[in-house]
Amino acid sequence: MDFELSEEHRMLKDLVHRFVQDELIPLEAGVLEREAKGQGLGIGEKEIARIDKVSRELGLWGLDAPTDIGGMDLPAVAMIGVNEELGRTITPYTLPPDSPNLRMMMATVNERQREAYLAPYVRGETVSAIGISEPGAGADPAGMITRAERDGDDWVLNGRKIWISRADHADFTIVMAVTNKEKRARGGISAFLVDRGTPGFNVLRRIPMIGGAATYEIALEDCRVPGWKLLGKEGNGFAPMQLRLGTRRLEMAAWSIGMAQRALDMMCAFAPTRVTFGAPLSERQSTQWWVADAATKIHATRLMTYDCAWKLDTGRDVRVEISMIKAFATEMAYEIVDHAMQLHGAMGMTKELPLQLMSTKLRTMRIYDGPTEVHKWVVARNLLGSKR
Repeated sequence: MDFELSEEHRMLKDLVHRFVQDELIPLEAGVLEREAKGQGLGIGEKEIARIDKVSRELGLWGLDAPTDIGGMDLPAVAMIGVNEELGRTITPYTLPPDSPNLRMMMATVNERQREAYLAPYVRGETVSAIGISEPGAGADPAGMITRAERDGDDWVLNGRKIWISRADHADFTIVMAVTNKEKRARGGISAFLVDRGTPGFNVLRRIPMIGGAATYEIALEDCRVPGWKLLGKEGNGFAPMQLRLGTRRLEMAAWSIGMAQRALDMMCAFAPTRVTFGAPLSERQSTQWWVADAATKIHATRLMTYDCAWKLDTGRDVRVEISMIKAFATEMAYEIVDHAMQLHGAMGMTKELPLQLMSTKLRTMRIYDGPTEVHKWVVARNLLGSKR
């Protein structure tokens, strides 16, 4: 097995590294200042427009999208390198289009949906969201109760969804709903494309999250969706949804590697310069062990993540591996960032360093797209043969 990226994919990773270093990291001071003032986590519209222009000119749009609609159709292995580099910065920026919803749509769209939704999405002309979790069904999507019922050629959706990113401005939202109460996750859940402004699609509230981020709760009240906007086949929405979740979890593992590497680099730069009780921190055993453990765990996580991506590219079932790396990577990075904050002392507690936003991002990542405990349960029940 070759653990090295191909030359083409390594060059892409290097290109994204330079993009992050030259374009995104310089914006971090402004991101930190706005978040400290309670203005949320983000960058201005002018900055977004400029970064979009640069990233597009560099050829960084549509990296894993189909080639026949302008994408590069890159494999999962290549995207790990891309997302590791993006994880190194706290400047929030997504290279269009967002991969998880892209992958779900690629697996399900018909020709009409391909033209109306997928192609504009790949071109970066639209923003998407997805509604899976509900007030009573988060980590267990099979417990969702939002329902979709046929009415002539249309579907009528009723229910609530929560923890949705971008719901306030997304051009369309993929809404998961029960179409067969008896089958539920085993053939009774379907996906629907719901446009912004559709009557009955109501954004109820913005939910402030830690680290300046925000999600939304929506209500679907007799929300009428044309029949052709059923995404995929009726009752077959669960598997594409899992494909979408798996894609995000791989991204999260790569982001975790990037954040952990940034924190380790900060420790290695700071420790020799900070002198306490007559010796630099770099000579303290606790510091040395933190650094050694961090380097070892990052290396192990990187190998695990590339192994999972490689298996995915070769068509293997990687559901267990994805649960392993989602749990391991996020917990690993959270620990390393915490040690970096401890090493920096009082400065590590300020909102002037990127460490605190990395820590809060990782704290939420340990919950969303499946809490650590759920993913450990998935791994254990497969090994113990207790899978339901």
